[in-house]
Amino acid sequence: MDRPTKSPSKAKGAGTQPGMTQKTLFSFFKPPAPSPSASTASAAAASGEPSLSQTPVAFAGPPRTPVKSDSRGNASGNGHLESPPSFSKDDALLKGSKRKTVDFEDDDDNNASSLPKEDARSVKKFAAAVEKLSLDSPVRKMRREELEVADKGDGEDEDELSLNARRSSRGIRRIKYQISDDDEDEDDGGKGASTPTKPRRKAKVTYDDDDDSEYEAPAAVPEDDFNMDIDEADLAELDEDDDDAPASPTRHKSSKSLPVPALTPLAQPKPALASLFNRSVASPSKPPATRPGFVMKDDKKKERAAKFAEENTKRYSWLLNVKDADGNPVGSPDYDPRTLYIPSSAWGNFSDFERQFWEIKGKHFDSIVFFKKGKFYELYERDADIGSQQFDLKMTDRVNMRMVGVPESSFDYWAAQFIAKGFKVARVDQMETALGKAMRERDGAVKKSAVQKVIRRELHSILTAGTLTDSGLLTNEMATYCMAIKELNRPGAEHLPTQFGVVFVDTATAEFNLATFYDDMDRTKFETLVTQIKPREIVFEKGGLSIRSSRVLKSSLGSNTIWNPLQPETQFLGALDAADELRIGGYFGEDASGSSATDCWPSELQKMKDNAAVMSAMGGLVWYLKSLDKELLSFKNFHIYDPVRQASTLILDGQTLSNLEVFQNNNDGTEAGTVLRLLNRCVTPFGKRLFRRWLCHPLRSMTAINARLDAVEDFMRVPGFLELFEEKTSRFPDLERIVSRIHAGSCKISEFLVVLATFRTLVETTQLLYSYTDQFKSKKVASVLSELPDLAPYLDYFHDAFDHQVAASEGDVIPYPGFAEDYDANSETLKQLDSEFAQHLDKAKRDLKTTKVIYKDLGKEIYQLEVSNKVTVPSNWKKMSGTSSVSRYYNAELTALVTRLQEARETKGSIMKELQGRLYAKFDENYKDWLKAVKIIAEIDCLGSLSKSSSALGSPSCRPEFVDSETSVLELESLRHPCVIPGIATDFIPNDTVLGGETPNLILLTGPNMGGKSTLLRQTCVAVIMAQLGCYVPAEKCRLTPFDRIFTRIGANDNILAGQSTFMVELSETSKILAEATERSIVILDELGRGTSTFDGYAIAYSVLHELSTRIGCLGLFSTHYGTLTTEFERDPNVALKHMACQVDQANREVTFLYKLIEGACEKSYGMNVAHMAGVPRKIVDRAETMAETFELKQETKREEEQQKLMRGTKDVGQGMIMDLAFLLSRVADGAQRSHGAGEAMEDVAVHGQGDGESSGDGAELMPARVGTRQLTKDQETRVLQRIFRSMACV
Repeated sequence: MDRPTKSPSKAKGAGTQPGMTQKTLFSFFKPPAPSPSASTASAAAASGEPSLSQTPVAFAGPPRTPVKSDSRGNASGNGHLESPPSFSKDDALLKGSKRKTVDFEDDDDNNASSLPKEDARSVKKFAAAVEKLSLDSPVRKMRREELEVADKGDGEDEDELSLNARRSSRGIRRIKYQISDDDEDEDDGGKGASTPTKPRRKAKVTYDDDDDSEYEAPAAVPEDDFNMDIDEADLAELDEDDDDAPASPTRHKSSKSLPVPALTPLAQPKPALASLFNRSVASPSKPPATRPGFVMKDDKKKERAAKFAEENTKRYSWLLNVKDADGNPVGSPDYDPRTLYIPSSAWGNFSDFERQFWEIKGKHFDSIVFFKKGKFYELYERDADIGSQQFDLKMTDRVNMRMVGVPESSFDYWAAQFIAKGFKVARVDQMETALGKAMRERDGAVKKSAVQKVIRRELHSILTAGTLTDSGLLTNEMATYCMAIKELNRPGAEHLPTQFGVVFVDTATAEFNLATFYDDMDRTKFETLVTQIKPREIVFEKGGLSIRSSRVLKSSLGSNTIWNPLQPETQFLGALDAADELRIGGYFGEDASGSSATDCWPSELQKMKDNAAVMSAMGGLVWYLKSLDKELLSFKNFHIYDPVRQASTLILDGQTLSNLEVFQNNNDGTEAGTVLRLLNRCVTPFGKRLFRRWLCHPLRSMTAINARLDAVEDFMRVPGFLELFEEKTSRFPDLERIVSRIHAGSCKISEFLVVLATFRTLVETTQLLYSYTDQFKSKKVASVLSELPDLAPYLDYFHDAFDHQVAASEGDVIPYPGFAEDYDANSETLKQLDSEFAQHLDKAKRDLKTTKVIYKDLGKEIYQLEVSNKVTVPSNWKKMSGTSSVSRYYNAELTALVTRLQEARETKGSIMKELQGRLYAKFDENYKDWLKAVKIIAEIDCLGSLSKSSSALGSPSCRPEFVDSETSVLELESLRHPCVIPGIATDFIPNDTVLGGETPNLILLTGPNMGGKSTLLRQTCVAVIMAQLGCYVPAEKCRLTPFDRIFTRIGANDNILAGQSTFMVELSETSKILAEATERSIVILDELGRGTSTFDGYAIAYSVLHELSTRIGCLGLFSTHYGTLTTEFERDPNVALKHMACQVDQANREVTFLYKLIEGACEKSYGMNVAHMAGVPRKIVDRAETMAETFELKQETKREEEQQKLMRGTKDVGQGMIMDLAFLLSRVADGAQRSHGAGEAMEDVAVHGQGDGESSGDGAELMPARVGTRQLTKDQETRVLQRIFRSMACV
């Protein structure tokens, strides 16, 4: 309902607009003939009744009606204003403001009361402003120009005149639109039976209404990309579509819908009604009276909405209790979220369009279905609810269903929004147009059925976060994986190693990776793989994952990961079924005659064909990817992936990657502050992906590491190489992904042109880069560049094949002569037809004896012979169109020529489409060479990234020196954390870390809380990773032997998902370290044993440290707050006691952290001081300190008493020495017993021969093996004895 507004010409200090007569305003606008109703209104005014002269002018009213036009396009009317005057020059300024119309009734009564002089002057000023703003409007100027064109002569077409009249009847307002609920006959709301065609309801115009607007022109607001503002001509175009369009998906404060009149120029205009405010002049504050017409309209809307909601709930009541296609309810173990059970009774109530929709939605119920209708994609029912609630799309109701819609042009944008929130998107496209449907029905190509009464639509693709291939949806340069997992469970044997088969794919590059391994109970390798890959989607067999594996996935992956459980055997195929599917499906091409059925498979897949776990995982992934193009598999881009690569790389397991924050930080899970963010400075997308793989697997071979370091040093030493490389490659597109799309045939021609140009630049750049290699000491860069395949012949072929400029500007592939024979033949046909058309025109001129005969194209009717009406034409000519001066004709010969021309043009279009596919196929023949070139550029990019990262470390930084030594060595002098760059604003304290060689292998680290112990542990490990990756290290000196693995146990955290306490997590990680660490490993343990009681924690920490120093012999750092632990190991030659320095002010209980690593053990942890700094009340801290002194005194007294009893007057050599000596003595005793038993057994064999089974069993019992004990090698026993002797020498 329109509300009254204040007058725009309100006098200063006055409460209302002065009254004005209709005659006063119409004398300005100069309307045509007066209306008879005017005198009646005037008489009413004279009698004191309310009239227009006593009421403020309202700018609201019914919709405008088009004016009638004569044959010359001049507008005429019945005395009413055809459109309202505008109060803004710029149409964009009106957006969002109130838009009202002014409708006046004619008043030709000369006896109407006149205005006072001052009021009349105000009216004149107001009318002048209206005229200036209205006539200066660009739309008004356009009207006058169009009318002037229409006045020029008789040569204009009747259709054009009608169009001018239609345009001249438009208002200047831009409008929002709403489409009626009724579709065309093919998509109407009727049931399956054919129903009579209903008249199309008119489109509705929606005027924006801002309640606070007072005719003040708002600031110009840029139009939203998805805000579809159209005029009546656009609405006319919508009538040509097969389906009605949805409301714009933009947000509105409020809107009012008015019916748009028929857009026929000759329609009779309806009489306009004056818009009056029901408010008296004397009472400006009185609320306006309610207008019955608008109240009824609002009531009808509410009634209609309520009726729709009631009917919709009744029609779709079966959606209240969702079940899958097999009838399993939600929550059932067998429930399949992909399917939906639709009762048979519901199918009978569906219209043709609804049936088509639910046939697709019922098979993809877990996806958001974007249903193509005309120029829009629409979402229905629950999908519409999601669109409205989570994305604020405007809800409407059509075809008996709730609906939201988005324009076709913005599909990529909205699909990306849904996918980012974890939804699957199913895209359903139209397979024919409305014209194609009509032709199909006319030709009777198919049987008439309910399904065929609507436009044919099919599922185009299903888009998920882990399976994106379209460049418009890929927002991340890093690889996004979909992973299928097969675990071969053995019930009752969970303690035994479990076999895994894993297949994961990056659909953007069509790269498949196959992995298989046996894993321990803690799923160490499986966790490492998941942490390295970080898949966005998981495909697994329902009930096929063990509890431990599920917990690892849930704790390692984020909440936005998509889980896809598949039914065993039918969906997640077994090994045999998977092999059959790959063979029968022809994913890798046809088998050659006489060859094996798997010979066409990729070599990596052939190696795994007998592995049941991998083949089953492959079967599950293939079934899941069926909705995508099978070209993913036909690319044959398969690799075998080893998550640990024990033979050639530094192993970083999942726990280490997490503890050291290699790929994501532990704060918010992003890359900020990570090693990857620090070192990955690649400029190409494919280079960035390769660098991440490098970081997962640093090198172990000294030769390979030094080769990288030499290349990095050359890049830093020789200027110009990296600058040239970055200049040429920084704007490269993602070649790796586009090559994959070319193989699949989904690449756009514009992308194809970019790829060809980029590869041309790549070849030229490589030649320039190779010229620098003479200055390099390293041979690696020259070796890499020399492996670039010769791409010039391929590029020359495509350069000579078609016109690149036309393809870039028009998107059409126009081949050069000789490239495509069928295209050349078609071109000759078109030339011949042009010649025949010219000959026919000459013949027509001769026959008609006039030269004023030309061809005229009007729409689809082309090559019409246009002849003056003064010329007599043969009687067999068929008139097609005409004007008052000319007529256009077809004759039999011309009709045949036009038909041949249309067929030739259609053939040309088909050939051009095929040419694009031919070009892609030709390109794909050498896809290995294209990918090899991309890999070479990626490797150079990664080396350049290491060089730039090394240069950015600041000073000091050095090249790591690798030594070949029998014992492990790690020497780091003035080491800084690599994420901290020294400068004026930083004061990071460097530290020295020396392990192995002539120094102890382990450092027992103590110090106050917050003293920097954890930072020291992390920076040591990160320095080793950087060194073995081939990067400089932020230290004055770095000397080390290559390490095989880094183990970390840092931080106190529980694992709720895995049902593990903090202490259980600590011991699980420690158990892996003790089982898998070697002499070439680095072990980091941070405050082990703090999750349990003091005595239990101390005992475990002592035992673990003793095991590492005595029997494993690895390098490492062990931080602790157990002061007594330092006492036990103070004389251990393999353990060095060090602590983080600090200054303590006991009087004020303040601790100053110096962050410097110095010799010796820290006296205390200064927990009370830290508690005081944290704000714990002083009295509580005092009480705690008193209790601590008491506990320490009791503990010291007890320890001294036990020590005296144990040593019995001897020197204190430490509990560890005594345990080692006892161990060796027991080994000697066991050896003697085994030797004695073996001797008796030999005597028994000599006397009794081979003996029976019983005697063999007795002999075996003489040499029992210690279950659970670790057997020492000769070198380890020697090391233990040397340790004991050195300790005794110290004593």
